[in-house]
Amino acid sequence: MTYDAVPLIPRAVLFGNPTYATPTVSPDGTRLGYLAPDEGVLNVWVGPVDEPDQATPVTRDRGRGIRVFGFCHDDRTLYYLQDEGGDENWRLHLLDLESGAERCVTPYDNVQVRVLGHNRWHPTTMLLAINRDRPELHDVYRLDLTNGELEKIRDNPGYVGWLADTDLTIQGAASVTEDGGVVFFLADEDGEFHSWLEVPADDANTTSPVGFSRDGTTLYLVSSLGANAARLVSVDLATGKETELAADSAYDVDGVEFDPETRVPQAVIFDKDRKSWTFLDQTYGEAVEQLRSSLGIDGELGINRTERDDRLWMVSVMPSDGPVRFYLYDRSTGGLRFLFAHKPDLGGYALAPMEPFAFTARDGLEIHGYVTFPPDVEREHLPAVLNVHGGPWARDAWGYNAEAQWLANRGYACVQVNFRGSTGYGKAFGNAADKQWGRTMHTDLLDAIEHLGGQGFIDPDRIGIMGGSYGGYAALAGAAFTPDVFRCAVDMCGPSNLLTLLAAVPPYWKPMVAMMYAKVGDPETEKDMLWERSPLSRVEDISIPVLVAQGANDPRVKQAEAEQIVEALKSKGVPHEYLLFPDEGHGLARPENREVYYAAAERFLAEHLGGRSEG
Repeated sequence: MTYDAVPLIPRAVLFGNPTYATPTVSPDGTRLGYLAPDEGVLNVWVGPVDEPDQATPVTRDRGRGIRVFGFCHDDRTLYYLQDEGGDENWRLHLLDLESGAERCVTPYDNVQVRVLGHNRWHPTTMLLAINRDRPELHDVYRLDLTNGELEKIRDNPGYVGWLADTDLTIQGAASVTEDGGVVFFLADEDGEFHSWLEVPADDANTTSPVGFSRDGTTLYLVSSLGANAARLVSVDLATGKETELAADSAYDVDGVEFDPETRVPQAVIFDKDRKSWTFLDQTYGEAVEQLRSSLGIDGELGINRTERDDRLWMVSVMPSDGPVRFYLYDRSTGGLRFLFAHKPDLGGYALAPMEPFAFTARDGLEIHGYVTFPPDVEREHLPAVLNVHGGPWARDAWGYNAEAQWLANRGYACVQVNFRGSTGYGKAFGNAADKQWGRTMHTDLLDAIEHLGGQGFIDPDRIGIMGGSYGGYAALAGAAFTPDVFRCAVDMCGPSNLLTLLAAVPPYWKPMVAMMYAKVGDPETEKDMLWERSPLSRVEDISIPVLVAQGANDPRVKQAEAEQIVEALKSKGVPHEYLLFPDEGHGLARPENREVYYAAAERFLAEHLGGRSEG
């Protein structure tokens, strides 16, 4: 294959650290913070909001980099979360922005902290969930930012999650039933929990509370109970009356925009082929549409309202064929100031638009997806890579995607499919995937290939499959179950044996294991089925080359999942490559490791599908 229509985009540009990421304004409106490389590692930079070019790094991580941070409402503290080598045992760090002093307030080994709440009404308090006493359960702690004192305030008798109100009081919790359903609890006047809402397994993935109003009279709930797609409803806590606020017949509520002061919903977002906004507050809707008009850019709009006066909005615009652009919007003046793009170096290259498509699966279910074609070439008989998303309870969405751009630039049609079980398409679509790993979830992928091949876009004899997590499983399943469809497979941290996967879940996942069994299969009663759906069980049928990559510290898909399939491939004499990253977890955070992985995958795909390679 010869494809030289556009210049190669260097892998360092596509997969290196972003130049800027996740900018946010401090609650008092004086500071701008964002992530950017410092000595090649992502750290937090902070500067005056009016002079972002004066920002300097305030953290000194030299490992995998920082991904999660925020400003506290005491107007002097910054927090961030960090783990060790990808083990997902997050520790909470606090940084005094005035003195520069930093401390870790949860310096415990093999312990994970989750931030439950922190807000303007309690500026010196954080509510945390920590599994220090029992690895499978997170108890509730109160952190005093003024002195760093950490106090346990509620033991966990078996809940999978907590619900706090705006006064940082625990007002609810959730537990999973034996059949994979969920029971939500609410506190009475004495603080005792009582069962409030029983959600059957069919609705468990599409029903959950999303917050209380500031006055405490209303609970907002995204719910598919009595409907196919999850709606936004308000619940009057005094009477129990429910009121539907926003709904779509086919698509679940994907996001809710709340008034920062009253915590009343102002808009609801449905993630269709593109994001669709429904406004519940006319004034807010007019402000957003005016902002969208001022931007004049086709892209998905994001609004971050962290500043307490709601005057300064951090705005992002994400096209599918260009970098994410960030702006600061001053509502009091209407001023819109461009700050930066997340990867400015992309501006010099020809990127490809992501295009939605839909087809009917073999059993009649409508499936949606996206395809990104190589730019400036005829869309005819192209080699293709089926790039399968992880989760599987997640989805691909329209917008900039580094892997899609990489594959299209190298000459492949990048095919991304929201197979059954992907989120956002209603509970019937999600539940159609129950216990269908390696079956209809896989045939949805095959049907997508057949659909695009039938239109002449792709060459059915030159198709590769790749993915991470569940996508890695799908790649191994493609090699094991349907090796005649694919030329090669690339697996990143994908499970090869569903029985060993379920037996080795992290301790803090154990309260949710009934939900896993309902969706994937029960090892006690469905052992044979789970083994049959495991690529390892069909290793004798693998006849195509396989590239396997794995993080040694992965807490979700253990290293053994990769080792056992690699050993089987070796014993059978199947061409394969194995990349083990000793300092990574579930995915690759270090840019040097991403370079190793994508260089290997690029060479591997070029060898077997004929696309371009940077070398």
